[in-house]
Amino acid sequence: METLIQITQFILSLSLLIILHEMGHFIPARLFKTRVEKFYLFFDPWFSLAKKKIGETEYGIGWLPLGGYVKISGMVDESMDTEQLKQEPQPWEFRSKPAWQRLIIMLGGVTVNVIVAFLIYVGVLSFWGEEYLPTANLSYGITVDDGAYDIGLRDGDAFLSVNGREVENFAAVPMEILLDGEGEIVVERDGRTRSYAYSEVDVKHLIQSQGNFLGVRMPYVATGFTDSSAAQAAGLQVGDSLIGLNGQSMSYFHQYSDSIPTYAGKNIDLQVIRNRRDTLNFQFKLPASGMMGVYPRSPSYYFETAVKKYNVIEAIPAAIGRAGKVLSDYVRQFKVIFNPRTEAYKQVGGFGTIMSQFSTRWDWYRFWNFTAFLSIMLAFLNILPIPALDGGHVVFTLWEMITGKPAPQKVLEYAQIAGFILLMTLIVLANGNDLLKALQ
Repeated sequence: METLIQITQFILSLSLLIILHEMGHFIPARLFKTRVEKFYLFFDPWFSLAKKKIGETEYGIGWLPLGGYVKISGMVDESMDTEQLKQEPQPWEFRSKPAWQRLIIMLGGVTVNVIVAFLIYVGVLSFWGEEYLPTANLSYGITVDDGAYDIGLRDGDAFLSVNGREVENFAAVPMEILLDGEGEIVVERDGRTRSYAYSEVDVKHLIQSQGNFLGVRMPYVATGFTDSSAAQAAGLQVGDSLIGLNGQSMSYFHQYSDSIPTYAGKNIDLQVIRNRRDTLNFQFKLPASGMMGVYPRSPSYYFETAVKKYNVIEAIPAAIGRAGKVLSDYVRQFKVIFNPRTEAYKQVGGFGTIMSQFSTRWDWYRFWNFTAFLSIMLAFLNILPIPALDGGHVVFTLWEMITGKPAPQKVLEYAQIAGFILLMTLIVLANGNDLLKALQ
């Protein structure tokens, strides 16, 4: 059921963005009296799932969910319909329009993606506001994995800055470290300030942890149990504070999440404090799953979150700032991805990775935030000067506007083919990475 909810949210978000993006091409094309032959959600090689012709345009839904398209008369596009181009240009065709009109038509999809992201952020900020965990409020410090440990960080460190920048929102700290590629992290430990340099090789190891190399350290207090909890069956109660495992002192949740699975199918001795005064021991056998079945308290119980509220007017500049930051961070990712020393290209994901970012329950706050991110991502990717993308068409149109001469028809056709092959290669690479991760 959880996977179905993720799939549904993914399809809904993708469909919404594709339709709006293609509307960005469709509307100016019609305003400039350019004929649009097809308007499709998803691609329709060989057949379509549904279609209906209204006026001059056939509207439909394809079966291949790799995007969507509008087929504009007299334009070299993904349909590679060159027969039409062998005829004399007609006044309703794309190729007959002035270069400035063609440029607006080509930029329409990207423009709409940016506007959509902005409007979503305005809505999210004015309706929900912005809640986050300030880095300064982590009273128990951070937790680190092996990659962060190798840099020099330790559990319990108080995070201060990365490359001289204080990061107010703790959730943004891992991304700031990764996107810089290399630099210096400053923490406080035992009352002393310590700094640790990290390199591109370190980033490579941190990326392999899927961005989970830093966490929030907090006590482990039972707030509930699963239906088949071995700990509850042994006598553990809600409110018990876990303080030890097999004679070893352990006070924090991450210590148990790391250690407990290693005792799957074995007997363990759990030490707890009840009612803040009684120390009790419970011996029981862990199931083969390696799970005790004890729910911890939420981080919000221990740490005060910050909430910024906005009215609609205040949300406008905040939405511009957020959209700009998301775009800036996405551009910075490319520097890391194309750096072979970080091997970040191995972590590039396809549709499975994107789908996994949606919640396993209907969470509209997360849905709209991630949809806004996808809209900005699509805008940036589409404007790249790659043939077969909007940016490729923009480059040829700008060339014509500068030189006064259009690119030869054969050049446009060959560029379209080359761009299509490149895009298919990237799609195969990204989704191949998803497959390899699933098989590991």
